[in-house]
Amino acid sequence: MPLSLLRDLKDQIPCDYVLFQGYDTRRNSYWFAQQVPEDDEDWDSVFDSDVPEFPEFPTFWQHFWTCKPCSYPDHSGDFRSVVQETDFYSVREFHSTGMYCDVMRPQGFEHQIGLFLPEPPGPDAGIGRTARLFLLRGPGPAFSERDRSLLTLLRPHLQEAFQDAERRRNPVPDLTPRHWDLLHLLAAGRTNTQIARQLGLSEGTVRTHLENIYARLDVSNRTAAIIRAFPNRVA
Repeated sequence: MPLSLLRDLKDQIPCDYVLFQGYDTRRNSYWFAQQVPEDDEDWDSVFDSDVPEFPEFPTFWQHFWTCKPCSYPDHSGDFRSVVQETDFYSVREFHSTGMYCDVMRPQGFEHQIGLFLPEPPGPDAGIGRTARLFLLRGPGPAFSERDRSLLTLLRPHLQEAFQDAERRRNPVPDLTPRHWDLLHLLAAGRTNTQIARQLGLSEGTVRTHLENIYARLDVSNRTAAIIRAFPNRVA
């Protein structure tokens, strides 16, 4: 997301931090992370610096599935609601959770409100991969219903801005669903004969599909096609 947009959001709804992160809940990991203010070293220190581009936070993930506001969309299937901790806990109950004791309180955070955005379509999209935006405050007033209403109104615009930014950053190749099926099998190491059997095609049709894929991806062999189609999956 453009950081200028996150800064504007912080001005519209006063808070200490805005966090925008890509979650992969199947793997208990992040696939991106942004924050405003973006230059605070204390917040950076809570992430595992061994993987700076895809930061891991073991303590966070240890408590993620039992933290009701964090895992709410995964458990409920509701990715449209704007939620905060007071929707699920009393203050006393929240202060007894592992997420508060081990993650939020050490960072000086008392209140959070968040919304959830589906991942843009593409070869890496899948169940459990979402983008999540959280606003965090320290001691003081909790987020109000006015704040929730504003985030609800802004949500479709934030989603559009996120998807536009993702399309510019990582354009999806112009391939058909059949092409993607074939590429996934290529990436799994299948031969043309195996692909033909699995997809119910002749080997000649598989070769024709491969030629079309190479032309659309502007590559000349299967290894280059896999790298071009799945840039985030190739080391």
